[in-house]
Amino acid sequence: MSEQPQWNYLTDMDGVLVHEEVLVPGADEFIEELKAQGTRFLVLTNNSIYTPRDLRARLARTGLDVPEDSIWTSALATARFLRNQRPNGSAFVIGEAGLTTALHEAGYVLTDIDPDYVVLGETRTYSFTAITRAIRLIEQGARFIATNPDPTGPSREGVLPATGSVAALIERATGRSPYYVGKPNPLMMRSALRALGAHSEHTIMIGDRMDTDIHSGIEAGLQTVLVLSGISTREAADRYPFRPTLVVGSVAELVGRTSDPFRAG
Repeated sequence: MSEQPQWNYLTDMDGVLVHEEVLVPGADEFIEELKAQGTRFLVLTNNSIYTPRDLRARLARTGLDVPEDSIWTSALATARFLRNQRPNGSAFVIGEAGLTTALHEAGYVLTDIDPDYVVLGETRTYSFTAITRAIRLIEQGARFIATNPDPTGPSREGVLPATGSVAALIERATGRSPYYVGKPNPLMMRSALRALGAHSEHTIMIGDRMDTDIHSGIEAGLQTVLVLSGISTREAADRYPFRPTLVVGSVAELVGRTSDPFRAG
């Protein structure tokens, strides 16, 4: 009989653990069970606005106790990617503290004078002046990177234009497509696995979106769990040509079975 693997977990944040700043029922018990068992895990988000410290504080307000070093953002993945591609490079950045802090810590100089890269991230205050500068720098030879392709993001008032929408504007103006680091690029998963020190064969990705979370998890060679507490419905999931390993209503259904989530019954 083969030995039961020790699973590691990557889990999306919005729609899985919290929904519009409110705790998904049972998410706190799920996280506490992982911690109590010594299970390695990372909470992932495509949102590049916040630093892990900021996100830890935001999650704490909902009742979730997630360590700072257990949070992995598209900003961190982007900074690691650029550090590996071009160490000690330079970038013109449109984004907020989560992205600028990650790039500084990766050894990057932020400048609008002949940068190696234009890096576009999430922000609530997109500046026409900054977007114009980005377009001109890309035309002058800067390479175009975007943290994630999400066209919209949620707010209490409704959807907001997000990185993917602004990237489309810049792409239309320059004719240059960005390289997206965040989900569904499996690079986001692989960078998280390296940060966790885990192997894809023994890692599970939990998400609420088929088009990003489950897609990237499958492409990175992970087992996948779709939760129905966020964006996707079971009916919508059935329309995709790929399937998650498991579908559950929410992470509450995994409490008590995180060491063996795929067992029958």
